[in-house]
Amino acid sequence: MTQTHGGTGRYFGQEVKRREDLRHLTGRGRFTDDLSPAGTLHAAVLRSPHAHARIGSVEAEAARKMPGVVAVFTGADLKDRVAPLPPSWLLPGMSVPEHPALAYETVRFVGDGVAVVVAENRYAARDALDLIQVGYEPLPAVLGAEEAAKPGASELHKNVPGNVAFVFPARGGNYKRAAKKADVLVRQRLVNQRVVPNALETRTVLAEYDPGTEHLTVHTSTQGPHNIKRLTAGILRFPEHRLRVVAPDVGGGFGSKLHLYPEEVLCAFLARELERPVKWTESRSESFLATNHGRDHVQNVEVAANRDGTITGVKATVYANLGAYLSGMGPGVPSVNFAMMVSGTYRISNIDVKVYGVLTNTPRVDTYRGAGRPEATYLIERAVDLVARKLVMDPAEVRRKNFIPKDAFPYKAPNSAFAYDSGDYGPNLEKALEMVGYADLRQRQQELRQEGRYLGIGIASYTEFTGIGPGWVLNMAGFEYGGWEYARVVVHPTGAVTIYTGSADHGQGHATSYAQIAADALGLSMEDVEVVEGDTARVQFGNGTFNSRSMPVGGVAIKICCDKIVAKARRIAAHALNARKADVVYDEGEFRMGDASGALGKAARTALKTRRTIVGTAVRAVSGLDLPRAETSGGAVSWAEVARLAHFVSDYPSGLEPGLDEKTFYQPRGMTFPFGTYVAVVEVDAGTGGISFERFVAVDDCGPVINPLLARGQVHGGIAQGIGQALLEGAEYDEAGRPVTDSFWNYAMPRAGHLPRFETAHTVTPSPVNPLGVKGIGEAGTIAAPPAVVNAVVDALSPFGVTHLDMPVTPEKVWRAIKDARREEAPKNGGGA
Repeated sequence: MTQTHGGTGRYFGQEVKRREDLRHLTGRGRFTDDLSPAGTLHAAVLRSPHAHARIGSVEAEAARKMPGVVAVFTGADLKDRVAPLPPSWLLPGMSVPEHPALAYETVRFVGDGVAVVVAENRYAARDALDLIQVGYEPLPAVLGAEEAAKPGASELHKNVPGNVAFVFPARGGNYKRAAKKADVLVRQRLVNQRVVPNALETRTVLAEYDPGTEHLTVHTSTQGPHNIKRLTAGILRFPEHRLRVVAPDVGGGFGSKLHLYPEEVLCAFLARELERPVKWTESRSESFLATNHGRDHVQNVEVAANRDGTITGVKATVYANLGAYLSGMGPGVPSVNFAMMVSGTYRISNIDVKVYGVLTNTPRVDTYRGAGRPEATYLIERAVDLVARKLVMDPAEVRRKNFIPKDAFPYKAPNSAFAYDSGDYGPNLEKALEMVGYADLRQRQQELRQEGRYLGIGIASYTEFTGIGPGWVLNMAGFEYGGWEYARVVVHPTGAVTIYTGSADHGQGHATSYAQIAADALGLSMEDVEVVEGDTARVQFGNGTFNSRSMPVGGVAIKICCDKIVAKARRIAAHALNARKADVVYDEGEFRMGDASGALGKAARTALKTRRTIVGTAVRAVSGLDLPRAETSGGAVSWAEVARLAHFVSDYPSGLEPGLDEKTFYQPRGMTFPFGTYVAVVEVDAGTGGISFERFVAVDDCGPVINPLLARGQVHGGIAQGIGQALLEGAEYDEAGRPVTDSFWNYAMPRAGHLPRFETAHTVTPSPVNPLGVKGIGEAGTIAAPPAVVNAVVDALSPFGVTHLDMPVTPEKVWRAIKDARREEAPKNGGGA
C-alpha cells in the first residue's frame, strides 16, 4: 500500500504493537470495579418489572432496617434534590420529556429505576431490594415505534403528544417528479432491529466526596469524562470546578458509554450525602435492562430508477424508536446521522426522507457503533440490490453507474448539510471484486445451482462521516457538544514528552497511535512519549471518543501542538547555536545548522556571536559569573539539551517564555468521509436454512493509515458486530413489554465459530480537511457488514423468489422463507400436471 499523506516519520503507517496490551494481558489493567477505597459503600437499584405503570406507593422501611443497609432513597426522595437528566441533542421543535434519575410517579420501561439501596456490601444492597414494596398500577404499554405513533396509542409523557418527540424532514430535489418519470419504482419495508451493545466491561461508577475540601470525584467507565462532569455538576447543582471525573481503563463502549446515566448521578449524590465512597457495578442482566440500546428503525423506502440502472430518487418514511426517555445524542442519531446519509455513495438528485422520533416503553436508544450510518447504509444498499433485481442487472454494475464521481468532490447530497470531503469509489469497488474473484464466483454460482446448492454474493458500498465538527455546524443542528478536541504537549526538562488529550480511550489503542503521531512530529522515539487521557483533573478539557473522531480531530490536535513545540525549540536551539531560526533544521532529535553557508547566514551568526560575547564579558566583569551555555558540538544541539535550556537557562531569545508546553483546541473545518466496499459470499443450506460463509472481503479507505495493525483490529471487531446484527442479535419483548432477551442465555452474541476469515485491504484517498489526511475507521465494519451479509443471503435465495428478509437472518427465518416459497410454487406445478 503506497501512502500519500501529511504524516511523516518512521512510525506513521507502521504496524506498531499496542503498548497497552501487556498491562491488560497480564491482568494489570485498572478498571473502575478494581477500585475500592476504605469505607466504600455499595449501591443497588430497584428496577421496575413493568413496562408502563403508575407508582402508587413505595414502602422501604423494612429495607432500611436490614443489617448492613445504610440508606434507601426513592424517586420521591430525590425529585426535588436531583434535576432531570437532559439530552445533549435538541432538535428544533422537539418535545423533551422529563427524565428523572429515579422514577417517582410513573415507570416507563422494565428496568426503570424506582429506588436505590446503599449498604456495606453489594450483597446486602441487592438482598435489601427484595424488601422494598412498590404498589404499581399497570398501564398499557407500547413497544414498537410505528405502534406508539398511531392515534390512540398509550402515551408515555404528558408533554409529548402522540409519543412523537420530533419529525425530522431531510429533502432535496423533487422526488415526486422523479417518481413520475421513473421507469421502475421499488418499494420495501425494512426493519433495522434493536440490538444490545454488550461491552466486555459492564458500566461501573465509584463516587468519593471529601468534606474537608468539598471536592467530589467520580470514577466511571465512560467514553466522555468531561461531559459527564459538566452534566453531573448541573444536575446536582455542584460546583463544576470541584468535581473531577476519571475514566480509568474502560472495557469497551461502542457508544453505549458515551452518555450520562442515572447511576452516575445517583452515586455522586449518595457519596456527597453520606460522605463515604459509593460504588455501583452493573450486573450483566442489568446491562440488558438499563444500558442504552442501538438501532431500532422501521424504514419504508421507495426508489425511483431508469431502465439503465440510474437511480433518480429515494423516498423514505422512517419510525425511529428512542425508548422511554431521550438519551444524550439519541435524537440526533436517526435525524442528522441517518437522514442526511441515506444516499450513501450515490449521486441521487431527488431525496425525500421523513423521520419520526418516537418514545416507547423500552430502554433508551442512543449511539451504538456507527450510530445512524449503519441504518442509512443498510437502507440504500438493500435498495440498490432491489433495483438490480428488478432490472435484472448485476448489482455491481448498478453501483458503478450511480457512484459519485471522483471529480465531484467535495460533494453535497441534495438533502444534506454535509459536504463529503473526498472519495474515489470505483477503484475501491473493483479492488474488492478482484480480491473475491467476482466474475468467477458468478459463474460458479450458476454451476452450483444446477447441483441444488445455493451460493450468495452480497456487495455493500458505504460512506459515513467521522471526525465530527466543526462546532458551529453541529450547534446549528442542535448538538451542544463542541466539535473541537483539546490537546496539550509538555516537554519535560529531560526531553521526555507527555501528551494530554481530551479524547477518552476505551480499547482503541490511543496510547499507541497518539504516540506514533507525536514521536514522528517531534522526531523522537515512541518510548519518549507518554499519553494521558480520561481524567478531568489532569486534562483540562475534552469532548471524548465517539464517531471515529480520535485520529482526524484528537490526533490532529496533537500534531498541531507538536509542531508548535518544534517551532519554539528551534528558536531556543538557534539561540544556543548563535544562529537565526531560519538557519536551523531539526531532524530526529538533533538541531543543527542547515544551509547557512551563504554570506547572509555567516554574517548573522557572526553578529549574534559577537553580541553574546559582549554580554557575557559584561556579566563576568560585573558579577564574576559566566552565563549558562548550551552544550553544542559541531554546530548541533540535541533535543534533550534544548529541553534543558528551555527550563533552566535564563538566556532566552527575545520575547520567549521558558518551558516547552503547548496546547490547542483544534476545530476541524469539515468532517471526513471514509468509504469502502465489502463482499460477503455465503452458502445457504436449503434443507435447514443454515448459512455458512465462504469468503468475506473488506476494502476500506480511511485515508492514510497511521497504524495498519490497529486499523485492521478495528475493522475485524466492527465486522464481527455487523455480522452479529445480520445473523444473530436482536432485543425482543413480550406483549407486556418484558424483555425475553435479557441475558447471554437468550441473546445470541457472535462467537468465533460464527465468523469467517476476514480478508481486508485498503485504498488510500487522503482527506483535504486536515493536515494528516486521515479519516476514521472504527465504525466501518458495523456499517457495511450487515447489508453485505443480507444481500448475500437474499442473493442465494433468489432462485426461490425471495426478495428480502429482515435481520437477524436466522436459519429458522431462512428455512421458513424457502418453505413458503416452495408452498407457493407447489399449486402452480400441481395445477399444470
